Amino acid sequence: MSRLPLPTAPVHCPGPSGLGVPGRRAFLKTGLAGFASLSLPGILRLQAQNRLHAAETTSPSEKTAVIMVWQPGGLSHIDSYDPKPDSGSEYRGPFSLIPTKVPGMNFTELLPRQAAIADKFTVLRSMRQNAGGHPAGSMQLLSGDPDTRDKPKPRYPDWMTVANYMRSQTGPRQNPLPAYVGINPPLEYNGPAYLGDAYSPFVVNGDPNAPTFTVPNIGLTDASEVNRLGRRSTLRQRLDTLERSFDRAGELAALDEFEVQAMTLLTNPKTKEAFDLSKEDPRVRDRYGRNQWGQQLLLARRLVEAGVDVLTTSLAGALCGRVHNWDDHAVNHHVFEAMKFRSEVYDRAVSALIEDIHERGLDKRVLVVVTGEFGRTPKINYAASTGAGDASAPSGTMQPGRDHWPRAYSNIWAGGGIQHGKFIGATDKRGEDSIDRICGPGDFLATIYHHLGIDSANTLIKDFNGRPTPIVDHGKPIPELMA
Repeated sequence: MSRLPLPTAPVHCPGPSGLGVPGRRAFLKTGLAGFASLSLPGILRLQAQNRLHAAETTSPSEKTAVIMVWQPGGLSHIDSYDPKPDSGSEYRGPFSLIPTKVPGMNFTELLPRQAAIADKFTVLRSMRQNAGGHPAGSMQLLSGDPDTRDKPKPRYPDWMTVANYMRSQTGPRQNPLPAYVGINPPLEYNGPAYLGDAYSPFVVNGDPNAPTFTVPNIGLTDASEVNRLGRRSTLRQRLDTLERSFDRAGELAALDEFEVQAMTLLTNPKTKEAFDLSKEDPRVRDRYGRNQWGQQLLLARRLVEAGVDVLTTSLAGALCGRVHNWDDHAVNHHVFEAMKFRSEVYDRAVSALIEDIHERGLDKRVLVVVTGEFGRTPKINYAASTGAGDASAPSGTMQPGRDHWPRAYSNIWAGGGIQHGKFIGATDKRGEDSIDRICGPGDFLATIYHHLGIDSANTLIKDFNGRPTPIVDHGKPIPELMA
């Protein structure tokens, strides 16, 4: 397992604005219309990135898939999966312990549904990284970047775009659905870096529970609209009439493929059906919860079942509390009120997804990972609220909070053919440090790549300078989380 240096103190972020709003355009989100709006230089830049090749690759199986459920800001491990009832009043929260279906593993009372199905997933209690800010913490966990500094954009591609890129190298995709879909995805601090926007997700924004929810640019049925788009797809043919001496390196070689992908997404009726939650039994929708998070996770299951390889979704927004994330500093939220505020919806949605994966026979093919970038400080602190709202007292009111804590945190893993019903690792008596079976970002990434059939130890991708760069340069798959 990888060992990373430890920060010595919690890191604070500047209150409600500490987590940003996604500001990066996803290439496929715009559908075919995006091709018509690109300038020729823009196309050349995009396709120049596309011609990168892995120096050494495996042949990833098309059968495996990953759903990553992201908790932006970081879940308090003390108040959820790793309670410390004997740590003293300065550390433990107000929540009582409840037993789970796994002997010797207790959760807090906030997670009764997950406790009841704990035999269907595994809790990793000894995650650790060494970046205390949201950007650097996210980049460490999702791309393996060892830098502890917060940067405005990623230096390395995240595992989602790497997986999308690697799968694309095996030949044309037969499934009409995109390989990588993000449902309100975690794009704030991650992205394709030197792989380019062509491997970014097809982004679905909005509330899938809303009566007016629709996904644009899929499954068009109007014949005249389809014909109009077909005429616009002649962009490539028009470019073919230009002098091609500038294209000696094949910058435009992949444009055909992207046009076909976009047209298929727009015109194939199967794509629209896959995104249509009205096709689900109302009882199933009720089981997940008739709210944004519940329907996001149901849509995630529906899409991977239909053939999407990589699915990411963030549990963010109003269901989190006043500042719309899990960043429970005292200036943002009353941490305990925030945990109670979101726990019923979170517990229901996640337990429904895990049970559904098992009941539908997807538990070997689909790996579900639920995590944030770090945990929260075991020691409770107090500060004045910066505003009233859900889970936050009026401005100026002193309230408890927990700050950033990368030295120890928990995440859960389900499906993927792994053995369930256990916990891995341990933290000390206060939950301050991982002390047994310590796992770092490299181990996290290598485990996901292993499930996707990608040999992370021997896979290199050329960066912007043409240098072969490993997709994981430290860590290895966690044995207990391997099929």
